[in-house]
Amino acid sequence: MVEQEPARGLTAGLVGYGMAGRDFHAPLLRQAGCRVTDVVTTRPARVAGAAADWPDARIHRDLAGLLSGDRPDVLVVASPTGRHVEHALAALEAGVPVVVDKPLALDHDGAATVARRAQETGTPLTVFQNRRWDSEQLTLRRLLAEERLGTVHRFERRWERWRPVPKARWRENAVGEGGGLLLDLGSHLVDAAMQLFGPVAAVRAELRALTTPAEDDVFLALEHSSGTISHLWAGSLVGAPGPRTRVLGSAGAFLVTGHDDAPGPFDALAPGEGMAGWLVRGSEAAPVATAPGEHADFYRAVARWLREGGDVPVDPWDAVATAAVLDAARRSARTGASEAPHEVA
Repeated sequence: MVEQEPARGLTAGLVGYGMAGRDFHAPLLRQAGCRVTDVVTTRPARVAGAAADWPDARIHRDLAGLLSGDRPDVLVVASPTGRHVEHALAALEAGVPVVVDKPLALDHDGAATVARRAQETGTPLTVFQNRRWDSEQLTLRRLLAEERLGTVHRFERRWERWRPVPKARWRENAVGEGGGLLLDLGSHLVDAAMQLFGPVAAVRAELRALTTPAEDDVFLALEHSSGTISHLWAGSLVGAPGPRTRVLGSAGAFLVTGHDDAPGPFDALAPGEGMAGWLVRGSEAAPVATAPGEHADFYRAVARWLREGGDVPVDPWDAVATAAVLDAARRSARTGASEAPHEVA
C-alpha cells in the first residue's frame, strides 16, 4: 500500500456514537491522523464509550451544544438517516464543514435541499461514500481506465448475507426513517455503478421485507445512459451468497468471488494475497493485482480538501443523483414498471 500523508491534525466532531460513529468513522479518523474533539450522544453506554475512546473530547447532549462552543474543523453526521437533513442543515447554517454518512437523506428532495444549502452558504459539504475506496472498486476503476475489459455491457454486484435472525436495531426496523437495505446498502451499490458507468436512465426494482419491517431483499436493474446494464443485489436471507462482483465486457470479464463483509461459498476461489479478483476470458483466468488504497484515504482527502483546497472527496450532487435512483426504485417496485429517475435539481 502507498503511504499517504496524515490529515495534519484535523479536528472532528461526531454527531452520533452508535455503529456508524464508533465503528466506522472514529477508527478511520484516527487512522488518518485526525482527532475527535467533540461527540454528540446521550445514551449512557455511548457516552462512556466516547469518553474511553477519546478522553479529551467534549461530550454534548445535542448538536446545538456543540455548535455553541469551540467548533471542530469538520463535523461528521453519523446519526440515524432520518435525522441527516436536520443535522447537516444546522451545521451548514453555522458555517461548519460537514461530512454526512450515506445516504445523504431519505429521498431526492431532502438530499437536494442539503446540497443547495451548502452552495448558498458556501460551506463545504461531502458524503461518506467510503466504499469508493474498496479494493475491488479501485481495481475495477483501474481496469476500466486501462480498457482491459473492452466495452462493458453488464455490471453485477451483490451484497448478500445469511442473517435469518435480524439484529434488533433501527436499520432493520425504522420503516420510513431510513431503515432497510435499499437505503443502507443500496446507496453504496448505486453509487458504485454510477461512478463506474455514468448516469442512470431507467430503473427496475424488486423490494421485499422477508424477516424485518423494512425491506431486506433488494434487486435493482439500472439502465445507464452509456448503454451498460447494472444488476445489483442486497439481501439478508441469502444462504448461498453469489459472487461479489462480475463485470462483462467485449474483451473479457472481471470476477471478485467474495468480500470480507459477507463471506460465502466462493471464498475458496479467492485469488490470493495482494490480488483483488480474476480477469477471465472463457476457460482462461488470471489474478489481478489489488490497486492501492484504503477507507482512511477518504479522511485524508477531506483534510486536503479543507486545508489545501483539494478536490471534494465525494461531490454531494453525486449523492443527490443516487437518491433520485433510489426513489425511482421505490416507484418501480410499486408499479412493476421501469421508472426514470427524477432530474437532479
